[in-house]
Amino acid sequence: MATKILTVPEKFYECEVKRRRVRANGPGYEPFWRLKALADALLDGDTEFRCKDCHGPLKLHRRHTPGTASYLEHKFKVDSEHCQQGARFIEASDGRAHRQSATPVA
Repeated sequence: MATKILTVPEKFYECEVKRRRVRANGPGYEPFWRLKALADALLDGDTEFRCKDCHGPLKLHRRHTPGTASYLEHKFKVDSEHCQQGARFIEASDGRAHRQSATPVA
């Protein structure tokens, strides 16, 4: 039996990035996640990314040649298979359901 080859590359241009804000009930800062376009996140110097749907870790692919844009993809195949934005989830024909990542980024 032949295996199905992934024909559509997985590319994300929007994700959640980890930011800090002043605590409302005391001194110091607290982390929170904010939805951002990848281009803006790279300009702001953000380094921690997660998927906006499954909260799984993402891998950054920076632009190396002119005319191409930097993009993100799921770090783990299983996250792509069960995330509603994952290329493997979209191509699946077995009626699988969306679920959160088994290794979410906190």
